[in-house]
Amino acid sequence: MATFATSDQLLVIIDPVARRTDGESVRIAKDVLSAGAASTKVCLPEGPEEFARVLARRGSRRPVVVGDDRALMRTVALLHRQRTLAETVLSVVPVGAALGVAHALGVPTGAVAAARAVLDGAERRLDVLVDDSDGVVLGALRIPPVPLAPQSEPAVAEAGLAQGGGHPWLRTYHSLFRTLVASRPSRLSAAPAPPGPARLRIEVDGVTLVDLDQPVEAVSVTPGIPGTVVVTVRPLSLGAVAVPLEARGRTVTVSGADFRYRADAMVAGPVRRRTWTVREGALGLMLPGPA
Repeated sequence: MATFATSDQLLVIIDPVARRTDGESVRIAKDVLSAGAASTKVCLPEGPEEFARVLARRGSRRPVVVGDDRALMRTVALLHRQRTLAETVLSVVPVGAALGVAHALGVPTGAVAAARAVLDGAERRLDVLVDDSDGVVLGALRIPPVPLAPQSEPAVAEAGLAQGGGHPWLRTYHSLFRTLVASRPSRLSAAPAPPGPARLRIEVDGVTLVDLDQPVEAVSVTPGIPGTVVVTVRPLSLGAVAVPLEARGRTVTVSGADFRYRADAMVAGPVRRRTWTVREGALGLMLPGPA
């Protein structure tokens, strides 16, 4: 664990969704960070591509992301693809509606407390899960995906189309898009209704925990002791209470019929096979220091 002085140079990247949803918290975060750091450069990217360029050109500045869980996960995914995640100390000021992932990692609630942690906190090394398609999971993984909270502009925000909402023609487009979303819920919902029991092979460190002949109702993968995850499988109950199966390990492989999964706040799939591997201490995150 390392500590950092308030004189660090900061690159504050403010996600456009945060600017739209809670401008007051964004302003407070900017004021606290600017007052406490010797040098603060504030960037206001208008879309995912500009967000990625700003992050890639940060130089020696410490990145501070002001935004919700999607902004946090986007940042971690970009750093991972740039192969700079392990050497970067990331800071987050959670602003927005979906903040469960950031808070579960230990980031404080509230703009002032989170900004103070950026300035006076300590680096903590956290494990992440990396899958065989180069995806990154910060917290829990669930099969099938639990329903997501409704989003006001789910598909628009994800595609980056909501980033320039100030233009009249784009606001008209968004209004039309929301109308289409409302008229076609089965095609555009954030998470489909949970399916019935699945037949999946679950392997932990190469050892089969459940095979295809045993239907399962749910699978969860959650962080365990450093360097491991806890895999819990709930078999299909046929009258009697089904006892969950549990294993701990570093690598988890799920295969079988097409399945979807929820990783943090995102739903992915369908896929027929996916392997996740623990990267111990791969994420350096600034969190409140010891009292």
